[in-house]
Amino acid sequence: MKRHEAREKALQTLFQLDGTELTIEEAMEHVMNGETDQFYKLLVEGTNSKQQEIDEKLKGHLENWSLERLPKVERTILRMAVFELEYMDDAPSRVVLNEAIELSKTFGDDKSSRFVNGVLSKFTDQTAN
Repeated sequence: MKRHEAREKALQTLFQLDGTELTIEEAMEHVMNGETDQFYKLLVEGTNSKQQEIDEKLKGHLENWSLERLPKVERTILRMAVFELEYMDDAPSRVVLNEAIELSKTFGDDKSSRFVNGVLSKFTDQTAN
């Protein structure tokens, strides 16, 4: 599975977990249908386990928004991208940023990609690599 596809499936899984009673295993099985991918699994489990830390980092970079008021798609994309930027080092920050923007164009609305770009650029300015 290509990383872009793994990110799409991770987004779908994390989206399902946000505000539902599903377990992480149930959500992963629902999206993956028995398929496995190590990068996907790392993204889902890592983002899920670090969510509180990620949310705190995000709150510091949101202007005129609260995390709770963000549309669920954008919130999920931001969480996943911040996990990659802050806790993984196998993809350059510009790749993570571009992938997040592409996901927001696919799954969000017309303004999603600009919003995601604006928030994440604050993270990439700090961690420039």
